[in-house]
Amino acid sequence: MKGKLIIFSAPSGAGKSTIVKRLLQQLPQLAFSISATSREPRPGEQEGQHYYFMSPEAFQEEINRDAFLEWEEVYPGLYYGTLRAEVERLWESGKQVVFDIDVVGGLNLKQQFGENALALFVQPPSLAILEERLRNRGTESEEKLQMRLAKAEQEMATASSFDHVLFNDHLEVAVNEALQKVKKFIEA
Repeated sequence: MKGKLIIFSAPSGAGKSTIVKRLLQQLPQLAFSISATSREPRPGEQEGQHYYFMSPEAFQEEINRDAFLEWEEVYPGLYYGTLRAEVERLWESGKQVVFDIDVVGGLNLKQQFGENALALFVQPPSLAILEERLRNRGTESEEKLQMRLAKAEQEMATASSFDHVLFNDHLEVAVNEALQKVKKFIEA
């Protein structure tokens, strides 16, 4: 084991990406693990900065090569995963690796890495507020939004499987709590 993993999981729209960005700004010993996906880039997303974008066929080839620490077909034909080489690259640079990852991927990483991983679940105040956040984003069709909301309900039921639950009803409070948990973990 070369380093530690800090895993942030939550339903889409719960605020995990915002919390992760703030931690990366405040803790220079952390580095972000860029996930691979078979989805198309959203406006403003760049290859190798936000995701490693692959065709579904290329993603499947990487699965067959055992290139992923974990992967999941989140929706039919839509894959996300963590490349083994990405984590090793970050550990080689002396960093602790931070993940902004869905619930299944987060739990898979926690299971693999045990005590060397800290798994944090970001809990939105309610499904209604989560829906409002997703609608305000304006990045999803109504059909995709409804799929995300249905999945969010299932994901929220897994919160107790994580090491800690961060309630994100006030962003600054959630960021400060995350900061304390992560500092304690990486200093242990």
